[in-house]
Amino acid sequence: MTSSADFPPIDFESFHSDTLPSWLRQGRGRLAASGASHLSALAFRLVEGPAFTYRPCPGGVEIAAGDDAAATVIEIALDAWQGLVHELEAAAGLVYAGRIRCVRGAAVDLMAWESTLRTLYNGRPPYDPARVELRDRDGRLLDPAATFTADADRDDLVHFLRTAGYLFVRDVFHPEEVAGFLAEAEELRREARQGDKLSWWGKTVAGEEVLCRVTRGTAKPRLATLPAAPRVLALAALADEPVVYKKGEGKGVTVIFKRPDVHQGLGDLPWHRDCGMGGHAVMCPTLLISVYLRDATPETGELVMLPGSHRCAFNAHDATDPTPYAAHFAARPGDVSLHYGDTVHAAPRPTAPDREHYRISAVVSFAPARAHHHLGHASYNDVLHQREDGQIEHLEAVAKRL
Repeated sequence: MTSSADFPPIDFESFHSDTLPSWLRQGRGRLAASGASHLSALAFRLVEGPAFTYRPCPGGVEIAAGDDAAATVIEIALDAWQGLVHELEAAAGLVYAGRIRCVRGAAVDLMAWESTLRTLYNGRPPYDPARVELRDRDGRLLDPAATFTADADRDDLVHFLRTAGYLFVRDVFHPEEVAGFLAEAEELRREARQGDKLSWWGKTVAGEEVLCRVTRGTAKPRLATLPAAPRVLALAALADEPVVYKKGEGKGVTVIFKRPDVHQGLGDLPWHRDCGMGGHAVMCPTLLISVYLRDATPETGELVMLPGSHRCAFNAHDATDPTPYAAHFAARPGDVSLHYGDTVHAAPRPTAPDREHYRISAVVSFAPARAHHHLGHASYNDVLHQREDGQIEHLEAVAKRL
């Protein structure tokens, strides 16, 4: 059971003068070297307090008192900085909430440092896709794009999910069931209103306001059955530790609508982790289960996974492009995918702008019974809802205002 006692206060000065330098000497400096080599120097300055600079150097990272040599200086409250160390906070969540101030340089540099900070603070190795070597139960190389059926050997399913960080299962729901879910998704689409904080909106190149997702699927009788559906619960039981349904953002069960031409807003998501807004230490292992109601392909908008990334540190601002190493799946209606919240994945825009239909999927969240927002809020995504038009702004746009 995770409690506040698991996250003791940290003295900012002694951490940077003694604790972190000791970790660097013990190997975290070398571990962080590849991810940090392209970064410019970053400093944390406490509000009305001291500052320390993180600077890439040959073989790793060095820490220096003060911020005169830093290209970017981030002013931050002590509790927010402690949250970064404890993996309670995440850079994106702090930026969206306006809980940092960029004194010099660019606030987006904090995002560029996030993976390296996780390596330094928590010992997570940087994700190196060229070195990822996943093995099946018999020691053979794992096919990262393998798919399964619900009646496959349970130990194989558990092993694949644990090893790759995701799992793809065919034909879990029947066509008539999918038709019912899809009808309710269309009802949710018609009922959604901009600024209701239960939906995400975007804008096309032509200026049309379009719906990207709805977070109130439990308002509909068929979709509301998903969290307790025996087939869904059986898949959730494959997780490394017991998990229970958590409504997550909104009122539970999120329905995603892909559009091919979203120009503004988060209709398409770059490489990210679902605990990238914060809460990894108290929410994970979170397991996201997606039920596909329409085809998911590159043409209609797919979901792509980065194999084995749930045990490493990586984000969209890292120098390595993971796209060549991504696992792709051609999903059909009724198929289901599972992934851990810390598995890096992306939802690129559809490649065919003239299709009649695009991906629609319903997502259900599971997490340990102990999981909670460390600040007592309903969801880590609540901070995203800042505009009356319902549009979720890109992180870079928010960072520029800081």
